[in-house]
Amino acid sequence: MNVSKFGRKLAVPSGIGQLMDDLGEAEWAEHEVLMLGGGNPAHIPEVQHELRRSMTALLAAGNRFERAIGSYDPPAGNGEFTAAIAHLLRDRYGWALGPENVALTNGSQSLFFILLNLFAGEYEDGTAKKILFPLVPEYIGYCDVGLSEGLFTTRKPRIERLDEHTFKYYIDFEGLRVADDLGAICVSRPTNPTGNVLTREELERLNRLALGRGIPLILDNAYGPPFPNIVFAQAEPLWNENMIVCLSLSKLGLPGVRTGIVIARREVIEMVARVNAVMSLAPGGIGPALLTDLVGTSRIIALGRDIIQPFYRTKMQEALALIHRHFAGLDYRVHQPEGTFFVWLWFPNLPITSQQLYERLKQRRVLVIPGHHFFPGLTEPWPHTHECLRVNYAQEHRVVAAGMEAIAAEVRRAWEERS
Repeated sequence: MNVSKFGRKLAVPSGIGQLMDDLGEAEWAEHEVLMLGGGNPAHIPEVQHELRRSMTALLAAGNRFERAIGSYDPPAGNGEFTAAIAHLLRDRYGWALGPENVALTNGSQSLFFILLNLFAGEYEDGTAKKILFPLVPEYIGYCDVGLSEGLFTTRKPRIERLDEHTFKYYIDFEGLRVADDLGAICVSRPTNPTGNVLTREELERLNRLALGRGIPLILDNAYGPPFPNIVFAQAEPLWNENMIVCLSLSKLGLPGVRTGIVIARREVIEMVARVNAVMSLAPGGIGPALLTDLVGTSRIIALGRDIIQPFYRTKMQEALALIHRHFAGLDYRVHQPEGTFFVWLWFPNLPITSQQLYERLKQRRVLVIPGHHFFPGLTEPWPHTHECLRVNYAQEHRVVAAGMEAIAAEVRRAWEERS
């Protein structure tokens, strides 16, 4: 079928499409699939109990439930919820903002589709702007959201080996050039897929570079503080009028409600709301209705700090122990895990590509994500991109253990076949 440029750009196979297809197929597969690839959070009993209690309270509160499911919210989202978010951030962190600085979208993916195309692409004066990712690997979902080609640019990271099996990516500030053709700088913190957490000093340095060009710094905080705060390093929340901070309810344990949150200066919020109206009339209302009281009482902060973050810290430590046990004797490295619920594995000089490794693992009903999908804007060939995997360790222990054992077995087989 003949379709438009829009269709040829978006209605084609993609990394994020592969990820979501795998996730859906695993959910309904006849035989168990070890789902170590997608971004599904763990089902944490204490969190689910809190959400059930919120739903019970919502159902009992007059007609609030009926309003949530039976009426459209404004294009910027549920006003009670956005006011609660603004009050929480102003009261707790001193951010100078009000409800007019908060908008909602139908999930973070929709949010970044809006933001990245707002600030990059063709401008009315005939110039073309790009989004700079100062550190890759970066989130797989960014790669295919651009409505025009060549929307992204990046620089290779500086890699520091911390010990025999641990390494860390750093922004190469010396090689970072903030050119005239940039519309925004974008980073995630902690970074999906690696769990890298940029320091406050690194963020402030990026913000100064952005200010120098008169462009915003977009900060994807889907896993970070103030919630869900899946961070194992020091990471204070940060916002100013030149920053666009993006939050999400998904990794809190609510991926099904599709609620993204953007914190920005008023003119950005107004633009996001207008695009919402065109794309979807309004954001969904059930997530905000469910969480308004948790936000208003600051319970959402305690939930992340006292339950979610310790849960994933334990899962991370268990995953590292499994890796070191099953991968013994292999040449492997793990990015220092500072947040999220993924480990980023690097197999230097792997004799097959990470895509081939993914396909072999899929035959064993083990799903991971091959690394080459996580380098948006990188145009120069780099073998490293084909030597890495992202592995989700949020699943129950036996699933993660069996998955790690299978990964190790396939990597060993690849080396044995070469010899």
